[in-house]
Amino acid sequence: MTIANPSTDAIVTPKQGRLGISHSTTGAKVDFDLTQEQESVRRTAKEFTDANLVERARDNDRNEHFDLELVAMMAKQGYLGAVVPRQYGGAGLGYITYALLVEEIGRGCSSMRTVISVQTSLVCSSILRWGTEDQKLAYLPLLCSGEWLGCFGLTEPDTGSDAANQKTIATKTDGGWSITGGKMWISLGSNAKVAMIFAQTDPALGHRGIACFLVETDTSGFSTAPIHHKMGLRGCDTAELMLDNVLVGDDALMGEVGDGFKIAMSALDNGRYSVAAGCVGVCQGSLEASVDYSTKREQFGKPIASFQLVQQMLAEIKVSTEAARLLVLKAGDLKDKGRPSTTETSIAKWYATEAAVRCADTAIQVHGGSGYVDDYPVERYLRDVRVTTLYEGTSQIQQLIIGRSLTGINALTPQSD
Repeated sequence: MTIANPSTDAIVTPKQGRLGISHSTTGAKVDFDLTQEQESVRRTAKEFTDANLVERARDNDRNEHFDLELVAMMAKQGYLGAVVPRQYGGAGLGYITYALLVEEIGRGCSSMRTVISVQTSLVCSSILRWGTEDQKLAYLPLLCSGEWLGCFGLTEPDTGSDAANQKTIATKTDGGWSITGGKMWISLGSNAKVAMIFAQTDPALGHRGIACFLVETDTSGFSTAPIHHKMGLRGCDTAELMLDNVLVGDDALMGEVGDGFKIAMSALDNGRYSVAAGCVGVCQGSLEASVDYSTKREQFGKPIASFQLVQQMLAEIKVSTEAARLLVLKAGDLKDKGRPSTTETSIAKWYATEAAVRCADTAIQVHGGSGYVDDYPVERYLRDVRVTTLYEGTSQIQQLIIGRSLTGINALTPQSD
């Protein structure tokens, strides 16, 4: 395993220096220094990205090729389960460190960043928090090593932002459950060996009747169909899942019946964090590509970087990148401290995803006609990042979460007259 394996305590100890709040005899201060191990993880991830992801990203995008060789290489680096404790096969990293490596992967290839986000933030983190010890021992080592991929089966054809409206039904049987239904837009769905499937056990209970099951995808009645012709993330596997009387034992249940909605929300909270971190990478990639192009491209006898309005565009990308990064790391600091971070994660996800769309679009403007073809990465940045304002909670859902934290009023709950 190439990346460093600091313990969570090592990451959050103020004396070592890290992004967050530290204290001294003179009072509180904000410390923007990274630890040596955090710097090492970031440097290693940058080197890995530049050496392996950047060159393959364009061809994989063109060919709609899910590069399992790259997935195996990331697994060997220890990136598929980075925040999972080492006792279960993970790297034991803290969330600030995790954000740094996800940013670097996202800078090179959003499709591969999606693999890390789904595997680590949605699946592994959920099993770690909600699974039994037997479930942790059975699945986490396989997932962290990359021997197995996992997927997160929440979204349905008629269920997006209204996650409680599950049409997939789980019916109790002797010794287990029968699950029937379908899931849509599931990343890694065609290649996953285990799926987190959310299903309604009693429609009369609403979200309190939802359960979450760990379903191995070779179970009879489980099938998948790939989804093609996507705007972006063409180098990532996206699939539809079909479950026709899929029989699982009671030991497949995560948590208790009725915990499914809480499991989904906690998973999305983790997933939003990694999406935001990956979008910081897109912002950074847009900046680097634009600076490089504008200092080399000449018009009217001089580099276009000498034009004031081009410098204005570069400045806008730079400021958006820095702001997004700080919001992500603030949320990560809270996560590392074990403090509530749902609102801060939504702030980071909303801002970073929208910023990445703006930065990629502005980068295309800097590149002019050259930015409209895939000889340069910026047009792929825009296509890939557009979906991040939609999945794992739309930008509008993030605004409602933030609004709820400010007012104490849930805008999605009907108010009495």
